[in-house]
Amino acid sequence: MLNKKIDLNKPGFFSGLIIQLKLVILLMKDRRINPLLKLLPFAGILYLVFPDLLIGPVDDAVILFGGSYLFVELCPSAIVAEHMHKLHTEHSKSRQEKQIDKNVIDGEFRDMDEK
Repeated sequence: MLNKKIDLNKPGFFSGLIIQLKLVILLMKDRRINPLLKLLPFAGILYLVFPDLLIGPVDDAVILFGGSYLFVELCPSAIVAEHMHKLHTEHSKSRQEKQIDKNVIDGEFRDMDEK
């Protein structure tokens, strides 16, 4: 179950983080996900608020990433695939719009008289 591959045309690091965050939010809103499983992301946020709950030095980013990764991995595959398809479609549209914007050159037109 922990070997799901998520491919979004290999987004960049920050794009991948944003997509992961959006996926967690969509899964949290989905009523088909077990409410006990939804406690994992809250546990990560709780750790940010009260970092002294765990003994020893633990990096905040590792806790948040690990919690969200574990949450996604434990959610039913079909539901994760459904939400990933939705996010993939949005991401593809966004990339296409950015590609179109790169082909536009902003400028001004001036009619110059020949002397």
